[in-house]
Amino acid sequence: MAEFRVRVSTGEAFGAGTWDKMSVIIVGTEGETLPLPLDHFGKEFTAGAEEDFEVTCPQDVGRVLLLRVHKTPPALLRPFWPLASDAWFCRWFQLTPPRGAPLRFPCYQWLEDKGSLVLREGTAKISWEDHHPTLQQQRQEELQARREMYSWKTYIPGWPHCLNEETIKNLDLNIKYSLAKNITFYLRGGSMLADLKLKGLLDRKGLWKSLEEMRSVFNSRKTPAVEYVFEHWQEDAFFAYQFLNGLNPVLIRRCHHLPKNFPVTDAMVAPALGPGTSLQAELEKGSLFLVDHGILSGICTNVINGRPQFSAAPMTLLYQRPGRGPLLPLAIQLSQTPGPDSPIFLPSDDKWDWLLAKTWVRNAEFSIHEALTHLLQVHLVTEVFTLATLRQLPHCHPLFKLLIPHTRYTLHINTLARELLIAPGKVVDRSTGLGTEGFSELIQRYMEQLNYSVLCLPEDIRARGVEDIPGYYYRDDGMQIWGAVEGFVSEMIGIYYLSDEFVRDDSELQAWVWEIFSEGFLGRESSGVPSSLGTREALIQYITMVIFTCSAKHSAVGTGQFDFSAWMPNLPPTMQLPPPTSKGQASPEGFIATLPPVNATCDVITALWVLSKEPGDRRPLGTYPDEHFTEAAPCWSIAAFQSRLAQISRDIQERNQDLELPYTYLDPPIIENSVSI
Repeated sequence: MAEFRVRVSTGEAFGAGTWDKMSVIIVGTEGETLPLPLDHFGKEFTAGAEEDFEVTCPQDVGRVLLLRVHKTPPALLRPFWPLASDAWFCRWFQLTPPRGAPLRFPCYQWLEDKGSLVLREGTAKISWEDHHPTLQQQRQEELQARREMYSWKTYIPGWPHCLNEETIKNLDLNIKYSLAKNITFYLRGGSMLADLKLKGLLDRKGLWKSLEEMRSVFNSRKTPAVEYVFEHWQEDAFFAYQFLNGLNPVLIRRCHHLPKNFPVTDAMVAPALGPGTSLQAELEKGSLFLVDHGILSGICTNVINGRPQFSAAPMTLLYQRPGRGPLLPLAIQLSQTPGPDSPIFLPSDDKWDWLLAKTWVRNAEFSIHEALTHLLQVHLVTEVFTLATLRQLPHCHPLFKLLIPHTRYTLHINTLARELLIAPGKVVDRSTGLGTEGFSELIQRYMEQLNYSVLCLPEDIRARGVEDIPGYYYRDDGMQIWGAVEGFVSEMIGIYYLSDEFVRDDSELQAWVWEIFSEGFLGRESSGVPSSLGTREALIQYITMVIFTCSAKHSAVGTGQFDFSAWMPNLPPTMQLPPPTSKGQASPEGFIATLPPVNATCDVITALWVLSKEPGDRRPLGTYPDEHFTEAAPCWSIAAFQSRLAQISRDIQERNQDLELPYTYLDPPIIENSVSI
């Protein structure tokens, strides 16, 4: 006879508790027990509770390997099952044997209906470290069950593959929004839609009456950043600033040689450059920068309210003045084909000509940002990371424990996006200039050129030659975050992978990397995305990239969507007239006629309002309330990581005190651990 004490921790979220009954089977090296009821007088397993139970085993099972947890409805309710069953969220079990220290069994899962869980003691184990046949078998059975539950599908040919589910109603509870988050999400969107509906704007298909009317619509929801955008959107310095610190701070690159199809001349830019220099001299000095939206050339465009929409593929040349003066635009060409019908617009042109040219660039920024930087590089790519993690890494694997917090709710929000945003007839299709067909084509084009270095911030910064351009807070803060994540990951990898051989011999790790390569990057070797990893250095970079993309990059390109788009002329989702083919034709009336109609404006800005802010139930970067790691060493590394992030936050907040427009999107408390909105 052996007596064990079992402590059970139930989650704190609404609905985490259960009326159902639990039993546990203790599996050891010498056998296993019969089901042992966990039963007190009265109700057990209340939300937030930690409860102790005494159980007696008639035989010695040897060293404990596993716990099998089983949930059934109470006897009085069994005739009504499954109507009477309810889900339970288990945080962990702790088993104290007759002799020896307590053993912690992390869970952090929902158990639905009449179901079972198999839990392992919390020490992280790489596959070949499990020598006992029972543990090896459990590892394989767990992965097989998850591969059956989470399968791949092709949503659109040429896109990364995704979860094979049509609607969030079908999702497993473990990947669904919490009830509180779900309610907040729909209330946030519903309140905005109701407001616009009452004002008669959602169904108004015509033009805006004036710029003043546009401003009045969203006054009740303006933030300091929204107000700043309204006050400065026409200024050249703010136009250029957004390439560094706006929604899409990943395109600007240093220009040493002008593209042949962008024939800017000295005469054009002399007034802006000033005396004593030339275009060639500034190119050689490295003070000129280029933003090229050429991937939009010839892209399919949409029809909104029965009217065809238009797109441009502009090139923008920018100049960094000596010292620390502001970055400024020098020239804009709205197509990739120079000629009489594609003039180069200059700051010295008529006010409305120049403003219209800049607004066409901002429309191109909207399309590139939403389709590529945000949807593809963050949402679709992190869904691949998430699915591969669930399918290839068991709960006991150190990389599963490290990565699972950075996958929280990603499958829910992406499934919801396929339902409500990018499906035919939804927001992208009915209210953006490219529509679903254009978005699809754009992603297919970019997938042919997407490179691993784009996903790794230090390499991306070097490749674009923007290491020293001043006032680039996305780069500065991003590199700080990257460094903190890299240091954390390096420590964690050092704990579990003692040599490069450990990396090469980890079959589960290699299967995970291969699945990301084949399902996410479609097996394209030219992408440079690894299909296997052979060294600890390569593994550290890869895991750092995954965590950074799931957290910091998503925050940088997602959190400010409403800030930069609420004043619609700053980031128009579509254009209703074609790009100008000559100068001297623009006017205030023509400018408004080019902008999106009222209903499309409201549709898109409502979506961006919802998608710019986490709907509660947040977990900022480095916050790990689910204690998957039980050993001391990784817990120390987590604490050091949190301390480093806290210092970065203090530095950012101190810097921001001196900025007219604070850059907050990479402040660690603002960054969510995962792509969850």
